[in-house]
Amino acid sequence: MKLEFLMEYTADLERPVQTAGEGPFGTRGLAVVTGGSFEGPRLRGTIRSGGGDWFLRTPDGTGRLDVRITLETDDGALIYVQYYGVDRPEVDRPVASPGETSEYGDSYFMTTPRFETGDERYTWLNGLVCVGEGKRAESGVAYRVYSIEND
Repeated sequence: MKLEFLMEYTADLERPVQTAGEGPFGTRGLAVVTGGSFEGPRLRGTIRSGGGDWFLRTPDGTGRLDVRITLETDDGALIYVQYYGVDRPEVDRPVASPGETSEYGDSYFMTTPRFETGDERYTWLNGLVCVGEGKRAESGVAYRVYSIEND
């Protein structure tokens, strides 16, 4: 198995990030997506506003991501993306707070994006298994996404 670069994207988030307070499993929050962009070898475009991350921050500082966004390619196709992920602190490297920036690898910030579209130009995305690594960006979050391919 090997990883093949699919795209990098930045999602802009509404500030401040909203939370529902401390619950039985940690702090539940909502990071509303207000826009963004993506680009890769076979696709590029913008992220539509209205998506979000219904995250859970557990007492040990681990973030459990639950994200839904819509991509719009530069040629007009809509692609639904859903992913779960984990953003946890590393030893001597705490998770960056909203509004702070970080670099890839600063924390364990990994996702499993799944793509869905009916646009024939991009149906090849529907059959991919993908992984992504994240970081904090000035406007929100950024990810590098890779498809998992056979050797």
